Amino acid sequence: MSVLGKPAIDPSPGPASAGPASPGPASAEPASASPATGSGATPTTGSRGRDKAALALTFAAAAARYWLSVYPHVLREARHWRRRAERIPDPTLCRLALSTQRQERGNLEGAAAFAVLAPRPQRARVVRAVVAFQAIYDYVDTLAEQPSANPAENGRQLHRALLSALDPGPGHPGTVHLDYYVHSLHREDGGYLQGLIDACRTAFGALPAHASLTAPAQGAVRRIVTFQGLAHGDEDGHEDTWRAFSDWAEAQTPQGGGLRWWETAAGAASSLLVFALIAAAAEPSVSDEDTSAIARAYFPWIGALHLLLDSLIDRKDDVQAGRYSLVEHYASPRELAGRLGAITAEALRAARALPHGEQHELILAAMASFYLTQPAASSPAGALARAEILATLGERAVPTMCLFRVRARRRGRRRESL
Repeated sequence: MSVLGKPAIDPSPGPASAGPASPGPASAEPASASPATGSGATPTTGSRGRDKAALALTFAAAAARYWLSVYPHVLREARHWRRRAERIPDPTLCRLALSTQRQERGNLEGAAAFAVLAPRPQRARVVRAVVAFQAIYDYVDTLAEQPSANPAENGRQLHRALLSALDPGPGHPGTVHLDYYVHSLHREDGGYLQGLIDACRTAFGALPAHASLTAPAQGAVRRIVTFQGLAHGDEDGHEDTWRAFSDWAEAQTPQGGGLRWWETAAGAASSLLVFALIAAAAEPSVSDEDTSAIARAYFPWIGALHLLLDSLIDRKDDVQAGRYSLVEHYASPRELAGRLGAITAEALRAARALPHGEQHELILAAMASFYLTQPAASSPAGALARAEILATLGERAVPTMCLFRVRARRRGRRRESL
């Protein structure tokens, strides 16, 4: 993630404030009544059977849409950008671009899952926009972790490419771009980054409701850019840099939600709200109320769970490399589990209230399952959080966990055969 050093001040507040995201310590055993049920009443056997059948039907329909009308576009886009990366003239940038694409392939596939929310005629455009946006994010995040004379400005300037990618006004191929590499040691990319930006802005600009979704999408990206500038700010973890980071995140925190500042910061750094808004732009009749509901669900709740899980999986590597880790703020695995379980419950409630709520819930479950099937999620530091999140997700996670386990086994067999 970032290169901000360990805090020079104690970043942990006292006991969490009261609120829906502030439960007591997590238990190693799943709770008898998960927050995901949405009710304290015990469902009957018949209602559980109907719920399972409805969930299976929803999952089957979404899976069919993804594999038949989305995934083929993902393959084409990934192949196209791999070939573009292979032509980058600077050998360092070429190596970084190709390794990032290879290591973060799951991010591209996950981003494309939002295309199942779009009408079929618009899915190819949504896939192109979200895959390009995520590829930009992964690439510039990798570059921001490379040595620079000014890490903070380097991080901010590189991540401004994300703002350009969602600016369809003047955005046509050939439009003059910022010098995103101005603070970087390497810059000759053969038009690779500009090509990604143009692909995203052109596809987004062709969606029916892009004009009404541009402002909220740009607002989400500005939070990403600010987070990355602050998180990449100071390798020595100086107190003023750390305070600026925490002050900014606290100012973004919704009142009454009980979130800690680094949890809000996690939500701000997530790209999932951007993908949800791009998918919504494919609907000609999307309303302002729907747009606001999407924004409230994904920031901070769903986005916070996303980035905290990402940080949990990367924790060992981040600590060894001296990089900032969001989950290092928690005092113990039990505290981490309690917080992630509570955030998961709030994320589920927010997703359920959205238009196409069942599909947003499935996307949430799939995102969590992607991380929870990684080996690091079963480590001593992550096992309690994994159990708590799965208990909260309940039946929703069963098909997605199975899917990612099968894919992990297949990848393992392919590696063994090489």
